[in-house]
Amino acid sequence: MNWEVIIKWFPRLLEGAGLTLELVAISVVAGLLLAIPLGIARSSAHWYVRALPYGYIFFFRGTPLLVQLFLVYYGVAQFDAIRHGPLWPYLRDPFWCAVITMTLHTAAYIAEILRGAIQAIPPGEIEAARALGMSKWQTLFYIVMPRATRIGLPAYSNEVILMLKASALASTITLLDLTGMARTIIARTYLPVEIFFAAGMLYLLIAYILVRAFKVLEHKLRVDASQQGR
Repeated sequence: MNWEVIIKWFPRLLEGAGLTLELVAISVVAGLLLAIPLGIARSSAHWYVRALPYGYIFFFRGTPLLVQLFLVYYGVAQFDAIRHGPLWPYLRDPFWCAVITMTLHTAAYIAEILRGAIQAIPPGEIEAARALGMSKWQTLFYIVMPRATRIGLPAYSNEVILMLKASALASTITLLDLTGMARTIIARTYLPVEIFFAAGMLYLLIAYILVRAFKVLEHKLRVDASQQGR
């Protein structure tokens, strides 16, 4: 193991790690915002409300992220309306193509997590809220969503970790994220073991920090819930 090479190129790997964190942070937050209405619609009792989000979720969960990434990065450029449209400055940028694809992809999974969390809420809690005179929207915002957040948070944390690892695919469209930067350094040094080892350790460190942060958040929400129940 050539530690001198690792030390020499470590700052460049940190630059790539910064881009990886940026990609993951934007996509999981935007994906959560998109997933909230999708998850609520998926838990509806009416089939015509569930139909559209079901088709969206089925497509993005049923196809590989790499294929979706190529469709956005290489596919949309074939349409003249897009090339001459207002979104073209973003769609020709690999960073925004990766962000859009990862957001759409993770939103499908988060929506299913939210749907399962909503359906796991005991019906008696919702009935009690309606018996107290709460409207459907009040019940949704004050009872259903807070409970669903606590139920679905562990699964959401897993999805964030999965997106961290899946972000390595962004290197296939020329982005110098952590994996892309590692491949670039390897092309110069011809030392794949050392560079990929360092990159793997950075991924492991980021994942560990995220896991600990979500554990703290889960504990805080449990404490808040127990205090409210007193």
